[in-house]
Amino acid sequence: MKRLIIADPHVGTRDGDARAMVALVEHAERAGIREILYLGDTFVYLIGMSKFWTTSVEVVLEAWDGFRSRGGTIRLIEGNRDFFLDEEDLACRVDQSALALEFTAGDVTFRLVHGDKVNQRDWQYLFWSRLSKCLPARVWARWLPRRLAVAIVRTMEARLAKTNRKFRYEKPVDALRDEALRSFRRGVDVQFFGHFHTLWTMSEMERTAMVIPAWLETRQSIIVNESGRWHGVDEVLRPVEFIEAEVAGD
Repeated sequence: MKRLIIADPHVGTRDGDARAMVALVEHAERAGIREILYLGDTFVYLIGMSKFWTTSVEVVLEAWDGFRSRGGTIRLIEGNRDFFLDEEDLACRVDQSALALEFTAGDVTFRLVHGDKVNQRDWQYLFWSRLSKCLPARVWARWLPRRLAVAIVRTMEARLAKTNRKFRYEKPVDALRDEALRSFRRGVDVQFFGHFHTLWTMSEMERTAMVIPAWLETRQSIIVNESGRWHGVDEVLRPVEFIEAEVAGD
């Protein structure tokens, strides 16, 4: 199975994001890609209850519906802008959502995790992250009026962004390396992270870890072929080489 991995799209941040994502899904299907994996933060924010969905969310979900109706698969890795992805409204529109996902292509094992929690020393960020996704927050999201519930989520996200910003742009390299080495010891060959928006790589023997550059800024993603070979691609799936770049926005 050929797969496409997209990190940090933040669809809805800029005009035209939703149209660009729909076009990418359509390009993927024409290219024979059967599974699309989103490496967290697919939208500005994504709540599993449909009453919170913006027009951008609805437009992309419709594209996913079409892709899935023709045999494609959509999988989501939970990021810091994603809330309650297992709620029924969203769960029936995707094939899987999880904090981490693994798959094997050829004889290569891949692991995907968003990356916002790799630094266990970032206590302030971890506290606000857990608070915003706890059971009481889920109950509030279910029962509060739309306007008030969205305001709460936006407030929590603003706190997350403020507390975690220094770790977003100054990568916790030691924590990323430790997480990658743990994966390698478990038999993972390629560990992909998102969240930090700009490229970072490490190699250990024949194994690789990478922070995939954010689609939001680069319009780039990764194709994994059936053999396990993988490479970067642009918005029309032409091969590209990832380069170091400054983050243009959040």
